Parts: sequence; structure tokens; C-alpha cells
Amino acid sequence: MTREERLAILGPETVAKIRARVALAPEPTDELVEELRRIMTNPGGEIPAARPNDEATEGQT
Repeated sequence: MTREERLAILGPETVAKIRARVALAPEPTDELVEELRRIMTNPGGEIPAARPNDEATEGQT
């Protein structure tokens, strides 16, 4: 959704109220920024390593 679409849906008064509330929020701590960065870059958590395929390894010894 573009800014123009949000403005059309919410109206300029509502957008101004939202921006005023956001301006009151404190700056995030470095720890919070790091935690959120990890979540946003890897939201599903660690990817498990692939297990070897038993059929592919049979008969190779």
C-alpha cells in the first residue's frame, strides 16, 4: 500500500494523529534494534541442516 493509498483511506487528520503519537515514543535501545534485526532477517529461526539421504549412501562403502 502506498502513502497516497493510506492517506486516502485514513484521512489526513488520522495520519497526523498517528505521526504525533509516534513522535512521542522513545528511541529504541541498541539491544532492541539488534533483536528486531535478527527477527526481521530470519523470522523462521535457524534453518536445520540437511540430513544425508540414506538411499544415496547405500552401496557406496
